[in-house]
Amino acid sequence: MYRLVIVDDEEKIVEGIANLFPWEQIGFSVMFFNRAGKALEYMESHPVDVLMSDIEMPGIDGIELCRRIQDKDIKVIFISSYQNYEYFRYAIQFRVEDYLLKPIKSGDILTCFGKIREDLDRKYQVKEENNSSYYEQIVDKVKKYIEENYKEASLEEAAVLVNLSPNYLSKIFKDKCGTGFSEYLTKTRMEKACELLNDIQYKGYDIAYYIGYDNPKNFSRAFKAYFGMSPKEYRNGKNL
Repeated sequence: MYRLVIVDDEEKIVEGIANLFPWEQIGFSVMFFNRAGKALEYMESHPVDVLMSDIEMPGIDGIELCRRIQDKDIKVIFISSYQNYEYFRYAIQFRVEDYLLKPIKSGDILTCFGKIREDLDRKYQVKEENNSSYYEQIVDKVKKYIEENYKEASLEEAAVLVNLSPNYLSKIFKDKCGTGFSEYLTKTRMEKACELLNDIQYKGYDIAYYIGYDNPKNFSRAFKAYFGMSPKEYRNGKNL
């Protein structure tokens, strides 16, 4: 579990970010502060992997806080309500990992921290077997989601389900399954189509709609591309 410190002088914002987002599920434990000085004291005496800090704060602001921890191996993310050139310049100067604008979207957090987790895994040379259970649970959950929702399943909805960004989930799924999310979804749909084609009570257009194709012609093309024969040819062959 990587250690994250969140700092923002607006208490409701920092508590919302810390408590309403499922940090533990993506591998981070969180401490939050509404004063940079308190956060600095904590980081002086505790190991921290990532700091996410607001920029404009009374007393020690986010830029000064970042300056004071430059000797520490801590990844930094700035959060701000402003697109300010000077802030961007400081972010580049201090090699800040990301600059997130308020109100922060959960998708932005997922994308940002998905990348950071990958970087930290490489940094600490986390072995695959240490993460296998975590990743396997994600893949199993996504497979179950596809199998139960193949008609309307989407990568974006699956990503929300497992609290990851679509890009990060796509990478994990491909690495673990050897096939992409879309390919697995197509495979599931085609297998269900075969099952329905074996029952002559189902018409071709019914099957197309049932497995997620609004247009029967699109279904027929997809089926032929996958199996090398049309749905009609498949059904006729089965009934010879």
